[in-house]
Amino acid sequence: MPTIDYPRLAKTLQALTGNETDTVALMATVTCEVHHADTRFDWTGFYRVVAPELLKIGPYQGGHGCLVIPFAKGVCGAAARSGQTQIVADVEAFPGHIACAASTRSELVVPVHNSDGGLLGVFDIDSDQPDAFTAEDARALEHILAKIFADCPAPTI
Repeated sequence: MPTIDYPRLAKTLQALTGNETDTVALMATVTCEVHHADTRFDWTGFYRVVAPELLKIGPYQGGHGCLVIPFAKGVCGAAARSGQTQIVADVEAFPGHIACAASTRSELVVPVHNSDGGLLGVFDIDSDQPDAFTAEDARALEHILAKIFADCPAPTI
């Protein structure tokens, strides 16, 4: 199912991001590259930690996203709260799913930490296809994001 050449994507992102540590600049670049890497990806973007137990939309590509997501709600909230990547084959079956876009059928959300373990936010990919994401997608993106965001400062909240 995945059509992404993850090793190539990782090399491209490393070349584009170099020694950059500005979190928003990195989020914007990652979002652009990942969004255009696979036709399964209908909405791609970050939700940033901006307050205790609160995410706010960051750089994204696709239609409008939700502006604010509490850690207690939705797939993004579950990833932020648990620190675990969420692969949801059918968003309608996920308790508390937040429908930011009616077209979303499946979702992959990866928590993003710096090397000190500080939660910077979550990386959210929505698909208009059911069961669009695999464990391979999750592992590859977790690895790529860990490297890119390692040196970013944790939000001061």
